Amino acid sequence: MMHIAAEQVKNALIEQGLETPLQDSQLNSQQKYERIKGLMTEVVATLGLDLTDDSLCETPHRIAKMYVNEVFAGLDYDNFPAITQIENKMGVDEMVKVSDISLTSTCEHHFITIDGIAKVAYIPKSTIIGLSKINRIVRFFSQRPQVQERLTQQILVAMQTLLNTQDVAVSISATHYCVKSRGIMDSQSTTQTTALGGCFKLNPHTRAEFLG
Repeated sequence: MMHIAAEQVKNALIEQGLETPLQDSQLNSQQKYERIKGLMTEVVATLGLDLTDDSLCETPHRIAKMYVNEVFAGLDYDNFPAITQIENKMGVDEMVKVSDISLTSTCEHHFITIDGIAKVAYIPKSTIIGLSKINRIVRFFSQRPQVQERLTQQILVAMQTLLNTQDVAVSISATHYCVKSRGIMDSQSTTQTTALGGCFKLNPHTRAEFLG
């Protein structure tokens, strides 16, 4: 069941037009698994692969399980991480920054991997957030079909909503395998996106400290 923090984040994203385009399929997790397994069986067979081969016979099952329970788990707000917030008794008023957060997502245009790192920072007000929760928020929104620009903004808005402050910044550097493994097949390029709020947008020194 969706908890209060997840609902607040979802509503904030909808209000700002940043929610992932979603429609309620009216299917539970098991039904989604069964449907995807059947459809992937057709895809694999259409490609001419032999589903009786012991290396391929479980492929539709593996893909369906992976989609529902792993790489697209962030489509279900019931999976939104429980957020631990602590009263800022220490009076921390300087930047808290977590760098080199591992990020693996999926390009929504081709369903191919996006692989990169994220950097997230905020200036505490009345509360601070458990550091591992920042990583979990990044992971939650990464576990969706994504475009990197929206992913960056979703993490920003989630942090702003949970911490009740605009003073949040997010930066992502990623390799898109839809660029690396198909089309132009550029194996070297990376994509950089940044979302800044509050003092990170307005104060050049704070912005430079974050980006440096």
